[in-house]
Amino acid sequence: MRKTSLPYLDFVTSHGRTYVYFRRGKQRVRLPQDTESREFADAYWKCRSGKAKSSKHNWNLLIVSYYASPAFKKLSAGTQANYRRHCEAIREKNGTKDMRTFRRKHAIAVRNALQDTWSKANERVAVLSVLCKHAVDLEWIDRNPVEDVEKLKGGEYEAWPDAKLNAYERLASGVARTAYELAIGTGQRIGDCVAMQWDDFDGEYMAVVQEKTGVKIWIYCPARLRAYLADLPRQGRHILARNLTQPLGKRAVQKAVEDVRESIGVMGGKDRLVIHGWRYTAARQLAEAGCSDSEIQSVTGHKTLAMVQKYRAQANQKKASKAAQNRREQNKDRT
Repeated sequence: MRKTSLPYLDFVTSHGRTYVYFRRGKQRVRLPQDTESREFADAYWKCRSGKAKSSKHNWNLLIVSYYASPAFKKLSAGTQANYRRHCEAIREKNGTKDMRTFRRKHAIAVRNALQDTWSKANERVAVLSVLCKHAVDLEWIDRNPVEDVEKLKGGEYEAWPDAKLNAYERLASGVARTAYELAIGTGQRIGDCVAMQWDDFDGEYMAVVQEKTGVKIWIYCPARLRAYLADLPRQGRHILARNLTQPLGKRAVQKAVEDVRESIGVMGGKDRLVIHGWRYTAARQLAEAGCSDSEIQSVTGHKTLAMVQKYRAQANQKKASKAAQNRREQNKDRT
């Protein structure tokens, strides 16, 4: 422990260990051991002045500044909401701490603490990097310590296999079933499905302004979805309605889906399948039906062809495998 000359401190050695206390009059409070840590400074100033001394370069002020920046404001509403979730988690734990003491090792520790949910871990690191870049722009720090921190590899979002789709359909009802039918039928992200209103559906097409891209598209609904919507009671302005004017929250929909996922054994481990996989399922089914890349893109609304081509390749490989094995069997029969 490095001793400091700050007033009102009392260093006490007992059984070979040194402890530090704040002592003023009858007040005696034990402080964190590391006198150079932010935790020590916060505790010391809280004792001395009745509240922790807040840095002028803390995470709270940085995040407030970032929210007001053009870089944040130009993001789509969906991306802003996702960034806010991570920023608020950072503020909750570290709001008063001086962000200038943040190091690469701290970013790696944050990532590793979330490693059981690799996508969340990677998102948290990405947001930390964005915030540190903003701090560089403000000239609070000279370089971004999070730059090039390696992402965790946890696999990719996968389309659901038919067996799991069938299992889900057997058990799902209510909100969990409606979310499923909308996502599979339209190929949209769950956030866009939550926002769908009855007025967006004209009996054939669903009009969607994609939350992530801001692009408005009209999606022709397959017969199965049209029939499902025709039988679905209208409980409000939205298809997934909380009340007459508001939609259900995205988290409420996800929770309803999670209950079914838990029941069919796809919540974790090697069999884990996620709600976003329904969008990929729609793309896969379109590819297997022989749709062109542009036709698939017209349904899913992907801005680039990269993801569409991924599912085209998977569908082609599957068909080629079947054709090859059929030829193999036919050749056996001839010999």
